[in-house]
Amino acid sequence: MYQFPIGVILESFRVDRSTAIRKAAAMGANGIQMYSTSGENAPENLSAQARRDLLREVKDNGLVFSALCGDLGHGFGDAELNPQLIEKSKRIIDLAKELETDVVTTHIGVVPSDPSHPRYRIMQEACFTLAAYADSVDAHFAIETGPETSLVLKNFLDSLHSTGVAVNLDPANLRMVTGDDPVQAVYNLRRYIVHTHAKDGNKLRDGNPEYIYGVTHPIPVEVQNTRYFEEVPLGTGSVDFPKYLAALEDIGYKGFLTIEREAGEDPAADIRTAYDFLKKTMA
Repeated sequence: MYQFPIGVILESFRVDRSTAIRKAAAMGANGIQMYSTSGENAPENLSAQARRDLLREVKDNGLVFSALCGDLGHGFGDAELNPQLIEKSKRIIDLAKELETDVVTTHIGVVPSDPSHPRYRIMQEACFTLAAYADSVDAHFAIETGPETSLVLKNFLDSLHSTGVAVNLDPANLRMVTGDDPVQAVYNLRRYIVHTHAKDGNKLRDGNPEYIYGVTHPIPVEVQNTRYFEEVPLGTGSVDFPKYLAALEDIGYKGFLTIEREAGEDPAADIRTAYDFLKKTMA
């Protein structure tokens, strides 16, 4: 099997940035992804010199940036908020280019299955703008899968006539929220996949993605107090990784499998387990 490069989301280690970079390198990772929406890693808080120093630190540890994370909350479904969210997203993709990656992963909200839904057009207009800017700098805003089925997302992306807005394929989100098949998602979205997350999980019960992702309010109290899914260590959930990775290989994907761990008491151990699992599966 093709030896996909393996990355790690720095924040998954739950330590400071420099320590996380060293931990990723010591583990054997090829790259890292970093949140750049707020705090020290946000564009407005990184001077030109700080950006150069960060890139040098990453390279000195034998790593590259697989992507930046530019998830700004509940997506682009509010026409009044979109102008400021779009401008912030542009600044994050500018930062990404300076850090020598072409990918910014993001959540755009829940794409309605019905294109006549008012929010569909609002999201579409925002993504037209994002795609045009990404195309102009030879980069991609990569929508993270999960809130809708891969076919609904494909149809939405097809309407943009651009790969400036592309896909960050997270197989666990598909399984945990809609119950969609990650293998079929690879084939449905093959034209758009520019980055992937390596994560595993289980769907515990059916739920409305609009509530789960917080895009429709008010959220009923019973929904707020209900556990719809669980994230679990890689290889122990409902994602069939051998078939999923084989599908990625089949479509010619050559990009990163970036480990994401958002739960658990010992993230460093879980990340190590995930890395070993991926290497074994690709052997």
